[in-house]
Amino acid sequence: MSPARVMVVDDHPVVRDGVALLLRNEPALVVVGSAESGRAALERAAALRPDLVLLDLRLPDMLAPEVVSGLRAAVPAARVVVFTAHGDHHGVQAALDAGAHGALLKDAAVTDLVAALRRVLRGERVCDPRMVRDEDASRSAVARSGLTRREYEVLRLAAQGRTNPEIAETTGLARNTVKTYLQSALHKLGARNRVEAIGKASEAGLL
Repeated sequence: MSPARVMVVDDHPVVRDGVALLLRNEPALVVVGSAESGRAALERAAALRPDLVLLDLRLPDMLAPEVVSGLRAAVPAARVVVFTAHGDHHGVQAALDAGAHGALLKDAAVTDLVAALRRVLRGERVCDPRMVRDEDASRSAVARSGLTRREYEVLRLAAQGRTNPEIAETTGLARNTVKTYLQSALHKLGARNRVEAIGKASEAGLL
């Protein structure tokens, strides 16, 4: 069998080089390329044809859920694994909700990393056990924001890169209703537009 093709997406060269070094002696996995941003990842993915993408949770230009959605569209067969130093970040769950196949911490030992990636390639969904979503913290963050459940749901889908018509289809709401919820969420977050609202929601631990 030919080795699985791995693409590393991280804005830190030391991480990109480090993963390549870690996997160098693993015959079942080969790093075929990397990207330093979300947009670069989406541009290069089709040409690199990775079987697996290791994706940093915090990129300078895009939120991880947006990149996950874009990668799922660009290379549907690829498995996407979030790779992060922040195990308790709500962005992990948002990335999983957007279609990521797993989430691993960057401090994983090489044997653990390789074993986890092999499991993902076999079709399993793998998350580091230390990445426990704190439901109470998530609920309290939403409560502090003043967002209703529907406003939060619409905003979370917007953060995944969904358009208003797509959000309407997913939630079963009318398009005008989606627009109303989104405008209300923007107002409550003190944001001027969708991008700013997503940024503020991410900072507040909502995404």
